[in-house]
Parts: sequence; structure tokens; C-alpha cells
Amino acid sequence: MTYQSINFKNKLSLFSEQWTPKVIAEMNDYQFKIVKIEGDFVWHNHADTDETFIVLEGQLRIDFRDGNVNLSAGEMYIVPKGVEHKPYAEKEVKMLLIEPRGVLNTGDEDASEITAVNDVWI
Repeated sequence: MTYQSINFKNKLSLFSEQWTPKVIAEMNDYQFKIVKIEGDFVWHNHADTDETFIVLEGQLRIDFRDGNVNLSAGEMYIVPKGVEHKPYAEKEVKMLLIEPRGVLNTGDEDASEITAVNDVWI
């Protein structure tokens, strides 16, 4: 068996597109996805699962209908299932998402033009 660590910086250097999560690992039924984002996303929720945001580089704001949370590099936040939210990044943010396999980036919203293809490994 070959043992090799996963390097976030290396994996992030392999793509440039925004808002397109890439799977880098799986644990049980959960996927670890890296993504680059900049600008505003759509309001959405995930009815059946929590979603974990871990900021690797940059400043992320997650808006909620009644407030927001600001995250810096090295910080994380878990959005509870069913809670409507909208990520925003004034400048590019690189982050790690942890969520069950099959979760769409746009959640339950019909936003097909910005819905990323699922299960893309890098």
C-alpha cells in the first residue's frame, strides 16, 4: 500500500475555475471538496444535511436571512441543515467543504446554470 498525504496547496493549483468544488477525499459517505470562490452566490439550503466551510485562504462571509458570519483563514463554520444561506467573497477565497456524497452546491434551489457537476475528483 502507498501512503501519501493530500496537500491542499498542490490540489488548489490544479484548477482555476470558481464555484466548482473538486473532491479530494472521501471518508465513509462524506466528501472533502476544495473550491475557489469569488463574488456572490445564490440563496440556498440543504434540507437533509449540515455543510462545513473551512477557509484555507481569504475572507468568507456567509449571509443568513437574519445576519451573517465572517470567516478568515484557519476558521470554520457549520451551516445547519435546512438553514438558508449565501456565501460571498469580495476577493478569491480558497476553502475546504465537508458534506455527504451527492450534495449539490446549489442545494435545493433550481439554479442549473451555476450548479456544479458533482463527484469531480482532482
